[in-house]
Amino acid sequence: MNQTESPAYGLWMLVIINSAVFIIFAFSFAKPQSSRDWRSFGAFSAFIVALFTEMYGFPLTIYLLSGWLSTRFPGIDFFSHDAGHLLEIMFGWKANPHFGPFHLLSFAFIGGGFWLLSSAWQVLYAAQRKRARHRRSLRTYPPSAVRRVRAHHVWFPVSVAHTGYANNVSDPCVHVRASRKEGRGGDARPVR
Repeated sequence: MNQTESPAYGLWMLVIINSAVFIIFAFSFAKPQSSRDWRSFGAFSAFIVALFTEMYGFPLTIYLLSGWLSTRFPGIDFFSHDAGHLLEIMFGWKANPHFGPFHLLSFAFIGGGFWLLSSAWQVLYAAQRKRARHRRSLRTYPPSAVRRVRAHHVWFPVSVAHTGYANNVSDPCVHVRASRKEGRGGDARPVR
């Protein structure tokens, strides 16, 4: 490891500036109104602060393992960027840690995650479209397309997809008019 490189951690001004930029940018779009919005925005802000603290402040893993790391690997400046790649340090990888096996494996995992998201996106999109079609089919149709069907002296409302099908279904208004004209009850046959 190059012991003369500038420190990559402990840069607290970068933590503050980057966190502020990302939080203000998100606030300009989110504009939280309710308490639920503010809780969500607070969780996002905490994530951003933790992210930049890990990137530029001081990584929690190095902090928790600092006693063990300093005794096991003396002479290594854990404030340097290359020393932040702990697995390469622990396994004795002497070359550039960005081309080490663990770093390359992390790239493979990230690429696999993107591939998984892209393949799942098609399934989720198809399911969302199917759900939207199903919800549209459950909507109430305009009054001219809603008719009633008589079965065993009980009227059932039936939604008709198109008014062209209305001729095949009896109209309750015709029954009422016919029964009033003939002076009988609701058993009158519809007049067409």
